[in-house]
Amino acid sequence: MNNECESWLGKKVKVIIDRPLGSRHPDSKFKTVYPVNYGFIPDTFSEVDNEEIDAYVLGPNFPIKKFAGIVIAVIKRDNDEIKLVVTDYQDYSKEEIKKLTYFQEKYHQSKIVK
Repeated sequence: MNNECESWLGKKVKVIIDRPLGSRHPDSKFKTVYPVNYGFIPDTFSEVDNEEIDAYVLGPNFPIKKFAGIVIAVIKRDNDEIKLVVTDYQDYSKEEIKKLTYFQEKYHQSKIVK
């Protein structure tokens, strides 16, 4: 799985944002409000949840619909699901990424691969 994580690092990707910054989680049982733009990489597949691979988009401080950037890190959850961390080439430390994604990652055991 680490090879999969490392294969994403530095890769240019396009993200479709389905949960823009400031939006609420689509399932009303969750009270999550997204403090970053969150979406997925089209034409990818995650065997863990049978959906596209998800991505946190760091940088834009306003809601967006799509984004093109570079993968600066991968969050690998203990269940083997991965989440990409995508920016406009701006770098973030592991600690900054942890803080910015805590709103969702607090529910999972995970590690950040850079």
